[in-house]
Amino acid sequence: MTELAESLRDELNRYSVGGKLPSSRSLVERFRVSPVTVSRALAQLAAEGLVVTRPGAGVFRAAPRDGAPAAVDTSWQEVALSAEGDLVPRSVDASGVMVCLAAPPPGVIELNSGYLHSSLQPERALAAALARAGRRPGVWSRPPVEGLTELRDWFAREIGGPLTAADVLVTAGGQSALTTALRALAPPGAPVLVESPTYPGLLAIARASGCRPVPVPCDERGVRTDLLAAAFDATGARVFVCQPLFQNPTGSVLADERRAEVRRIARAAGAFVVEDDYARALAHEDAGPLPATLAAEDTDGVVVHVRSLTKATSPSLRVGALAARGPVLDRLRAIQVVDSFFVPRPLQEAALELVGAPSWPRHLRTVAAGLRHRREVLAGALRRELPELTLPHMPSGGYQLWARLPDGTDEAAFVAGALRAGVAVAPGRPYFCAEPPGPHVRLSFAGVAGPGELAAAVQKMRGGGGSEA
Repeated sequence: MTELAESLRDELNRYSVGGKLPSSRSLVERFRVSPVTVSRALAQLAAEGLVVTRPGAGVFRAAPRDGAPAAVDTSWQEVALSAEGDLVPRSVDASGVMVCLAAPPPGVIELNSGYLHSSLQPERALAAALARAGRRPGVWSRPPVEGLTELRDWFAREIGGPLTAADVLVTAGGQSALTTALRALAPPGAPVLVESPTYPGLLAIARASGCRPVPVPCDERGVRTDLLAAAFDATGARVFVCQPLFQNPTGSVLADERRAEVRRIARAAGAFVVEDDYARALAHEDAGPLPATLAAEDTDGVVVHVRSLTKATSPSLRVGALAARGPVLDRLRAIQVVDSFFVPRPLQEAALELVGAPSWPRHLRTVAAGLRHRREVLAGALRRELPELTLPHMPSGGYQLWARLPDGTDEAAFVAGALRAGVAVAPGRPYFCAEPPGPHVRLSFAGVAGPGELAAAVQKMRGGGGSEA
């Protein structure tokens, strides 16, 4: 579509203002593309103001816009957006998240992605689910603000324990659910306990809400519960956000003896635990039985559970869930309604069709096998080609390896060198809300076309400057 739009843009000077462009049928035949591609290219030109579409008549060259756009003085916004006048300073910094969202330059191998490559996504099943959802009666009507009952019931069964559909809210993905949870539980200016290292998107949410993230160190067995108790005592925090299963970025799993301890410590502090269960559907083939969710074992309403379908399907299937029991659910619901009203019903219906289809468990098995193979290929290549990088923990779920660089390595220079060599990696600094204990990089193995690209990426990093200090 982009190439066709560029070709048509170059040819516009052949036509006078108001002149009619060739028909869509002739463009299909000339450029040997589909009618959909032609339609999208013409829509792009119309959005740029280069052509005008007249239904039933055709597409015509538009009149040029008069002069250059007027200069706008926006310098006043620097003062208006300053936090100095706010009672609670806020900082909106999306740089840590954009590392995983921004598309790398052409030809660069993407080891910084936070999503499955299209070859691992259930594209056919998604298309079929969307088509079936579109034929459902009332699909374009307004859904309940909490979400479709059937979908909430499915999420409740997946989360486990005593939860029912009445305890679940459907959200627009996991990021939206985390934002709602923090806004509900932590007022501006409040401390929020987080794992260290942790997901940069969480740190961005906390800071944008005027909260102060406080790190609690993790090891290979998850969060250090002795330090968690000390952090609650020292800060008076009322929220702890964690990823007990395949933690991002370390891939660790919270040890059995620490699970009950986390809930006990939070309950004693009169605090909530926000459980971000983002990777349960990304368990590898060799993961073995997975532990229950913290929410499934919660008898006191301490745990607010976050779940999403996005990671295991497609970045554009932004359907997730918040689960909680007690008065906090009313606050979560109220904040979500104020922010976004509800998740679009066609998207909820499509999600229901997807998870209810026979292809869903097959897709999860395919992902489990594919992620395990990619993990082994990437880890093996790192050990052979870049042995100076250490892997403190080998995950059995998730989509990334957390690699420690040698002491004294300039992390930013390593990342820049890798990019010059044709490989995009995520720097470790954004995963820490305080001073990091050393240089790290996060290497994703899910966003590439296949295992061959992983081996090629490591070879490029070795030969092109990615190992410079």
